[in-house]
Amino acid sequence: MRGWILFAAGFAFGTFLVQPSAAQNKDTGTKPDQVAANKPVVRLDSAFDALVSPDAELQKIKDGFGFTEGITWVQKKGNSGYVLFSDMWTNQIYKLTPEGQLSLYLDHSGYTGFDIFRVGMASPGQAPNERKWYQIGSNGLALDRQGRLLIATNTGASIDRIEKNGKRTILADRYDGNRLTGSNDVIVKKDGAIYFTAGAGDLRAVFMIKDGKVSAAVKDMPAVNGLAFSPDEKYLYVNASVRNYVRRYEMQPDDTPTNGQMFFDMQDNKDPGITDGMKVDTKGNVWETAPGPAIVVISPEGKHLGTIRLPEICANLSFGDTDSEALYIACRTTIYKLRVKTPGIRYSF
Repeated sequence: MRGWILFAAGFAFGTFLVQPSAAQNKDTGTKPDQVAANKPVVRLDSAFDALVSPDAELQKIKDGFGFTEGITWVQKKGNSGYVLFSDMWTNQIYKLTPEGQLSLYLDHSGYTGFDIFRVGMASPGQAPNERKWYQIGSNGLALDRQGRLLIATNTGASIDRIEKNGKRTILADRYDGNRLTGSNDVIVKKDGAIYFTAGAGDLRAVFMIKDGKVSAAVKDMPAVNGLAFSPDEKYLYVNASVRNYVRRYEMQPDDTPTNGQMFFDMQDNKDPGITDGMKVDTKGNVWETAPGPAIVVISPEGKHLGTIRLPEICANLSFGDTDSEALYIACRTTIYKLRVKTPGIRYSF
């Protein structure tokens, strides 16, 4: 089913083949099938050698998507596993194995209404005379402590959970009487508290779901997007989307973040891409999508250790494989993989 979009207006009336537009490829710089001749790994500090080999190769796992997001590794018993990721164009979540086997995991993952032409944000990088594809699908994905899938539905304006029996439960869709808008990223603390980025009325914030209640946890950033915890969960990292910086907050015993400080600033970087998804490895280094397009790796002290250059704008990433020493990268139209030396954080369910 990859590359097909089902448009519904009460009933199905056709299918259309989705192909990445020429303008989209132009927007992302190097085309997906033109792997750069230069090596993708750029070392800025000797400490980077312990994290990723200078000869590491960027492997294309699958391409032909519209706008991928929310990539998350799911470890199964034994040596098997797969990634789940959103395609914001097709309004679907896909399942992809390391061998490149693709299947549909969830249809209508974001917006579940019938009039799709009145919702969603037009995808960037399209020419004025091109057919517009709107981002009506889900965005960020995460697993809770029971291994259930959490979905930031984006245009669906909620945080949803897929139960073990397949039932879909809405965990949050309002704050302070206002409907959520643009739910973006979602992460889970070890004690079960859920954090997500979204809007509500005039507020754009990091929200927390705890004991069934929704509260605003971070309100002092004008544009919040990606989220990640340090390995010991003493710190919460929050990035600022198009403003291209990351702040770090201290976590309190009651699960509230406080004392936000600038952690890493890329506001002067005018290359394509933004700070979007990020993950943390077991040593506390932050792997952050960035302008370039690229992934930048930042030490716990805020030092830029190195960069992984990418052929497309990257929206999100996830550590995966059984040893958690592979970086799965959700670029605009393609899922890539790069083996690393240091495992990412993985929770046991």
